Amino acid sequence: MVDVMRDLPQAVVPGAATPAALPRMATDKLSAMYGKFTAVKGVSLDFAANQVHALIGPSGCGKSTFLRTLNRMHEITEGGWVTGRVLLDGEDIYAPRVSAMALRRRVGMVFQRATVFPTMSIFGNVAAGLKVERRTDRGTLAERVEQALRQAALWDEVKDRLHKSATALSGGQQQRLCIARALAPAPEVVLLDEPTSALDPMATQRIEELAYQLKRDYTIIIVTHNMQQAARISDTTSFFYMGTMVETGPTRQIFTAPADPQTEAYITGRFG
Repeated sequence: MVDVMRDLPQAVVPGAATPAALPRMATDKLSAMYGKFTAVKGVSLDFAANQVHALIGPSGCGKSTFLRTLNRMHEITEGGWVTGRVLLDGEDIYAPRVSAMALRRRVGMVFQRATVFPTMSIFGNVAAGLKVERRTDRGTLAERVEQALRQAALWDEVKDRLHKSATALSGGQQQRLCIARALAPAPEVVLLDEPTSALDPMATQRIEELAYQLKRDYTIIIVTHNMQQAARISDTTSFFYMGTMVETGPTRQIFTAPADPQTEAYITGRFG
């Protein structure tokens, strides 16, 4: 098939969810539109807890739009609206009573390019999401910032310059800082939208290792164009094409014995 087979894990590591349990997150006939254009078409997907889930497919296939529907970022895009449901622990996140701000503390997101706040220190960047809560005292705030930086494998590199500008960090460090900021409010799900596309190979490896480690505590959903990356770190993979979710399943199965000819054509490089 393809070279990525040598990078596949030998077995999928089971997460906390059992087959009888609710998925941590799920979509039910979800469609996402920009005005009259439908970017995502009727996607139903389950995401088990404590696993890494990869979304793959060619540019413009709808996978990043789909990702943004999972924490209601799509609705703040000009013309963005959805139909269908997105469920977090069985509850519809688009229900009228659900606060989008509160939801985004439970479903954190890291974007393709590191989005550090240039006027804030390293500490301030991580604490930004926590300060919204208004109930976090200074001591607890410092503890949670340190914990998030440790989880993002960044603490040892920045502990002596927490109050320096975040813009002095390298690109890879800035991306890990963004991950720390997403982790600080203790979310249940972390969304990663091509988090390594602008990074060098060493920084990419650090992020991949981090994603694989973080699934012990979080459900990770990652959009990636890098099929080797999907093969290395994910437990399940879903292939998107022209707004449709074509195929989903265990990563080893998708890469070695895909059921759909379109999936096989994409992972073998015949298109995309």
